[in-house]
Amino acid sequence: MPTPQPKPFAFYGRVSTEDNQDPESSRNWQLTRATTIIRPHSGQIVTEYFDVGQSRSLPWQRRIQASRLLAALRDPRRGFSAVVVGEPHRAFYGNQFGLTVPLFTHYGVELWVPEIGGPIDPDNEAHELVMSVFGGMSKGERNRIKLRVRTAMAAQTLLEGRYLGGRPPYGYTLRELGPHPNPAKAANGKQLKGLIPDEQTAPIVRQIFTEFLAGIGLFAIAEGLTANHVPCPSAHDRARNRHRSGIAWSKSAVRVILTNPRYTGRQVWNKQRTDEVLLDVDDVAMGHTGVMRWNPRDKWVVSKEITHEPLIDDTTFEQAQAILRHRGRGTGGQHLQQRTRNPYVFRGIIYCAACDRRMQGQYNHGDAYYRCRFPQEYALANHVPHPRNVYLREDALTDPLDTWLASAFAPQRLEHTITALADAQPVAHPPATGIPAQAIITECDAKLERYRAALDAGADPTVVTAWITQTQADRARAEAELHALASTTPHRLTRAEITALVTALGDIAAVLRDADPADKAKVYRQLGLRLNYQPETQTVRAEVDLSAHRGEMVCVRGGT
Repeated sequence: MPTPQPKPFAFYGRVSTEDNQDPESSRNWQLTRATTIIRPHSGQIVTEYFDVGQSRSLPWQRRIQASRLLAALRDPRRGFSAVVVGEPHRAFYGNQFGLTVPLFTHYGVELWVPEIGGPIDPDNEAHELVMSVFGGMSKGERNRIKLRVRTAMAAQTLLEGRYLGGRPPYGYTLRELGPHPNPAKAANGKQLKGLIPDEQTAPIVRQIFTEFLAGIGLFAIAEGLTANHVPCPSAHDRARNRHRSGIAWSKSAVRVILTNPRYTGRQVWNKQRTDEVLLDVDDVAMGHTGVMRWNPRDKWVVSKEITHEPLIDDTTFEQAQAILRHRGRGTGGQHLQQRTRNPYVFRGIIYCAACDRRMQGQYNHGDAYYRCRFPQEYALANHVPHPRNVYLREDALTDPLDTWLASAFAPQRLEHTITALADAQPVAHPPATGIPAQAIITECDAKLERYRAALDAGADPTVVTAWITQTQADRARAEAELHALASTTPHRLTRAEITALVTALGDIAAVLRDADPADKAKVYRQLGLRLNYQPETQTVRAEVDLSAHRGEMVCVRGGT
């Protein structure tokens, strides 16, 4: 009798950094479990998809290797007819199984799970119930880990006053206090760290408190420090603040120092939290993303004892908080979430041409305005060439902008607009370094075809599988190199791609005409619209970006 051909499988596994587990060890035991279940059925793993550092809460579409696996399902030449997971807890989280398994069913690919003992039957209610239970257990396990970690960190701060990481506050620097108390981390050479006063910046912190208690306001303190050429916090530590200009002291920087209880010598934790919010409210399957938010003051965890050398005493700190509360110019250290009740159709897309910063929305007497107060945030002593206040009324811009957009994307001008968008794209020349990577991918594809032919001819499956695994690893590395090059090279859209994008927007004129502000804002974002307001000429330059650029000058009224 002829020897039965091995059934080709793809293996999927995952390990995240929060598991605190060696990725190679985790891959090996998950791969062993997967191999054990398919071996009695003449199954052979011919390709692997293993996510490292990807949280289980991410849906499959947003995990690197899982998304590649889903893309492979669509390819008739994928080279496997079934997928086996090493452990369902690591593969599926919450309701991810119910959102993912229909894709396997649609493309006729079996999904094997060790806990089921074989392939999942999509019509079997027991199988669906078991997998739903595993998804719930995975979610519960992650929540328990988070709770244990947060509880431990709170106890370490409150009772031990331990420094738990992060950048030291302005006025302090770090020093090593000895081996880490965790034996495993100590064995890896990690040291416990603590705060010590910085010789250059600690006197500035004391000066700020002294001047504030003497009656000098936040803005005046910022002006004085800038005039005396004292580097602001972001300028003092440029390595970790390259995203900030660092040109001068701001009122907010002075306030942060005045409201930070760490300067009393106590450790503080839980000033911020990470909330998980839906990535897309119209597509819940895309999962959540983490958003950092400030906690109210009563949620902060402050050590009971003094743990590092204080820069000010408790009395000075409390006096500063009392003054801030009395003046009503702050939250006493609390960063409260601002609730937006008024719609702004140009939120986040209108910039001040004088400083290239986003303009802020503000309602005045029932009308929407956009403003930029550059010198109010960065001390006037820096002599920034910028008007003191820049205002632009929203309704002065809406009609001219909508008229331009409607005309540019009108049916009779659509071909002209698409041509202009295509021609305005920068010419992208692929770097020469990408050629070797592409050659490796081509060579790997040829090898894989030969190896599969060898399997069909009766070659030793164990030997050929090892060849396939190595070749696929080489191909994945080459693909990663090409992806890294592509991320730094501007993508030039084809005319067909631009046409598809514009067509997907629908009838822009109809949407903009008497549209709800939220609908208008959505269209503007889909167009990649950017507005640059020039206060001197009271004009706005409107740019549409579909990986291309088109500019037009629009005259407005109502600016300052």
